[in-house]
Amino acid sequence: MTEKPYGVDPPALRKSLGVVDGVAIAASSTAATTSIGIGLGVTAGVVGLHLPAIMLLAFLPILGIAGAYTRLNRVEPNAGNGYVWVGRSLNPWLGFLVGWVSIVATVAFLAYTTAVTGSAMLQLAGQAGVHEVAGLTLDPGSTAQTTAVGIGVLVAVTFTAVTGIRTAARLQSGLLVFEYVVLLGFCGYGIVTGPHPFSLSWFDPFAIPSASALAQGLLLSVFCYWGFEAAFTVNEEVRDPKDASRAGIITLVTMLGLFLLGSLAFQRVLSEEELAGHGAEGLAFFGERLASQPLAALPLVALMFSAVASLQAGVIPTARGMFAMSRDRTLGPVWSRVSARYGTPAAGTLLIGALATGVAVLALVIPRLADMIMATVNAVGIVVSLSYALTALAAAVRFRALLREDWRQGIRAVVLPSLSAAALLGLGGYLAWSFYTSTDHLELSADNGWFLLLTPTLMVVSGFLAAAWAKWVRKSPYFRTGRGTDADAPQLLAAPH
Repeated sequence: MTEKPYGVDPPALRKSLGVVDGVAIAASSTAATTSIGIGLGVTAGVVGLHLPAIMLLAFLPILGIAGAYTRLNRVEPNAGNGYVWVGRSLNPWLGFLVGWVSIVATVAFLAYTTAVTGSAMLQLAGQAGVHEVAGLTLDPGSTAQTTAVGIGVLVAVTFTAVTGIRTAARLQSGLLVFEYVVLLGFCGYGIVTGPHPFSLSWFDPFAIPSASALAQGLLLSVFCYWGFEAAFTVNEEVRDPKDASRAGIITLVTMLGLFLLGSLAFQRVLSEEELAGHGAEGLAFFGERLASQPLAALPLVALMFSAVASLQAGVIPTARGMFAMSRDRTLGPVWSRVSARYGTPAAGTLLIGALATGVAVLALVIPRLADMIMATVNAVGIVVSLSYALTALAAAVRFRALLREDWRQGIRAVVLPSLSAAALLGLGGYLAWSFYTSTDHLELSADNGWFLLLTPTLMVVSGFLAAAWAKWVRKSPYFRTGRGTDADAPQLLAAPH
């Protein structure tokens, strides 16, 4: 029997979702339009005109990670997913770390996306002829201005997430349809009419300038795929746990198609200098090269919708992860309070929005939006790679008996996740070392290696400190068993035969 958190029966989340809802949440969390509109330009600044190659290469370990998530979800659906699976199969300290870094990485992502949302809105205002408000010249490249506007949107979507996940999924479905229609239309047109000739070298990873450029490009691409696992964080709110697995895989394959389409279109339409030089305004520039106003504004509107949806999609899974940790007494009881009216972790959702707002304000120490994006993406990419790798290793350990019983199943369940974990751990470790050796002093700049390494280091160290507090002060039973509290049954599902 699992122990009851805080002496009460664990609260249950309301089951109301299907596959389509899960896809909407995961796709919004992955934010393909934002990744294409901003991430491609940032990545091109590192790997040059090899975006299709780096996106395909990064997909391989992520596919192995997705397989690990799917198999683990099949035997133990839990809102805490990686936190529970790693804690049970590897070690509770590592399990807590997976849950913790997922939370802090998402809060950092929300702060970054807040600024991206504000930037898109200010760009739209400029295209509408509004360049000044109350004597202030609007600048979509200013972190201060974009953050101020984006915080207003964050507050609104946080309250929407409180009212019910079904409502949020419907909103995201509508936004996604518009985004994808615009993306497919403009990218398809760009591939056909772009002035730059197609080259097979775009698919050659060996043509990337250096090993460090390859590593950083892969990390940036992993960040672009990050978010597909949001489908698994709502696995206690789907009518069938298999729906969460289907939604995660569908989302991941869809993202690969969109990223390849966007990469080819951007490289057909824009030069390498144009790609790398426009940063957060890359999608708007791409639209202007293909059409005149008002049609040229459509990609920018799609970017704004994507950013708004990913803000909400970031709040939803993070609140569920903290809900699961609170049930196990590794976090405070406020995170597991379920609204009687909406059936959602309302208090936790509001607190996540407040934390993201605070981090967004702290990020104002980096005055340029492009620098803030680079610093955030690198930090989040390293800790996400660590989290994914540990979850894949948990799957390999959990299902290792399959290597003796059925070698084909064993390859899929053990070997492929292990290879994916090794690739991501090696990638993150190499990049961390390259940041450390790139300079001899600390400076608050996205060009400073020590600064880029400081944020993920703080994320990991704070995780161990929080784990120590949960173990010795909160006295959580999780650290004795590694098992999470299942909201729907007193017994955890057994490992497969």
